[in-house]
Amino acid sequence: MIAPKRRALLAAAGIGALGIWAARPRANGAPHTPYFADLAQALKRAGIATPTLVVDRAQLLRNAAQVMANVKSRMDVRLVVKSLPCQALIDTVAAVTHSRKMMLFSLPQLNLMAKGDNDILLGKPMPVAAAASFYQHATAANDGFAAERQLQWLIDTPERLAQYRDLARQQALDLRINLEIDVGLHRGGIPDLDTLHRMLAILQSEPRLQWSGMMGYDAHIAKIPDLPGLRTAALTHAREVYARFAAETLNMLKSPNRKPSFNVAGSPTYRLYDGSGIENELSIGSAMVKASDFDLASLDDLKPAVFIATPVLKVMEKFSMPYGVEAIGTAARLWDPNQRKAVFIYGGNWLADPVSPGGLRASGLYGTSSNQQLLSASGVQQLQPDDIVFFRPRQSEAVLQQFGDIAVYENGKIAESWPVFPATG
Repeated sequence: MIAPKRRALLAAAGIGALGIWAARPRANGAPHTPYFADLAQALKRAGIATPTLVVDRAQLLRNAAQVMANVKSRMDVRLVVKSLPCQALIDTVAAVTHSRKMMLFSLPQLNLMAKGDNDILLGKPMPVAAAASFYQHATAANDGFAAERQLQWLIDTPERLAQYRDLARQQALDLRINLEIDVGLHRGGIPDLDTLHRMLAILQSEPRLQWSGMMGYDAHIAKIPDLPGLRTAALTHAREVYARFAAETLNMLKSPNRKPSFNVAGSPTYRLYDGSGIENELSIGSAMVKASDFDLASLDDLKPAVFIATPVLKVMEKFSMPYGVEAIGTAARLWDPNQRKAVFIYGGNWLADPVSPGGLRASGLYGTSSNQQLLSASGVQQLQPDDIVFFRPRQSEAVLQQFGDIAVYENGKIAESWPVFPATG
């Protein structure tokens, strides 16, 4: 006979086990929404059966129009090319923003974009050897581009400015110089007025260098914890620094031949500026396509316009781990119904997350693969080989250049194919 005390312990253990079992994950997921079902059919009709970057042109245009409605013509917009690395993509957005102002971050893209009426500001300081290479290879292919009027080199230290001065003297170049200032991000840039004064002295003494403006990047503001007062204080500090540095520069230097470019912001922070300060242009790129890293309250009036589409190669009715550790896979299936099936896709391991059909996720047990990634599934998704799975990129820079030509979705079909710029650092 089992003693009452032991019987009570066994009963409690049984109840505890039932409670643990009851607490296991519930099956979730769903087939494609109508939007993604239509997009999948459009891709199949177009004969696309490899991993492909898709841009929804209508949503892209809506996003661009909404950005401009928010800016309200109070400041100029400068398009960030690393986030829109495709000439047709840039031209589509530029037609809405009415801007040929571009921000570039690499020498290869500078060589591509130095043409026509583009007004270019480098978004990071470039080694002076890169600048020398640009001028060495600049040819008539630059299509009438006048670098002395249309190109601003970003400079962050007295030492780099001295290098550019020497380049200008050696090659008889007239260089426009935009000064990078530190407004709180602490990722370089001019940190104090003493350093600024040293740089202004170099600009005053060299007629081949023309000061053209300032750039202060404020990405830290959007990423600061949303505690009372912190973001407001960071914004106030950034604007005070900007105003102080700009005033000091305008006091010491002659005004440039054209309005200085007082560049600021990025997609997460562009709405913090209303044109009331010295800042007069906003850098915006990722907001136009809205990758998932930009799911922020400041961008909640914009919608995703870019996706990765890839075919399903295999659907395993039972998720299984490799030989020798099959028991782990069995345990995972029993515990979590969302790991019942294994879906292997064409490619994978991108800086992106599954978005449709719902409930798919990368397998932390099986690991990642850039060849055939495994996604675990409950089976509710009803996926079969040759079906399409959609991912949402976390960012647009670099990711948009991984898949070759962009498939442009419009009016229920793949309407165009847009070549992307070559991948660059």
